Amino acid sequence: MAAPIAPLTRRERVVLSNLSEDVTLEQIATKLFVTRNTVKSQVRSLYRKLGVSTRAEAVAWARAAGLR
Repeated sequence: MAAPIAPLTRRERVVLSNLSEDVTLEQIATKLFVTRNTVKSQVRSLYRKLGVSTRAEAVAWARAAGLR
C-alpha cells in the first residue's frame, strides 16, 4: 500500500470511512450536512491523493491502511 500523495484532511478521512458503507454520495452528504457536490469534490480530492480511481480501490486502500 502506497502512502497518500498528500495528507488526508479530517473531512476526507470521514468521507473515506463512509465510502465503505453501502450508501450513495447523496446519503453521505445528508449525514455530513453538506451538498452532494461537496462530497463529490471531497471524493475526487481523496482519489487523487490516494492515487486511485474507483470507490472499491479507495475502500481497499483504507482497509490496508487500517482506517476501516
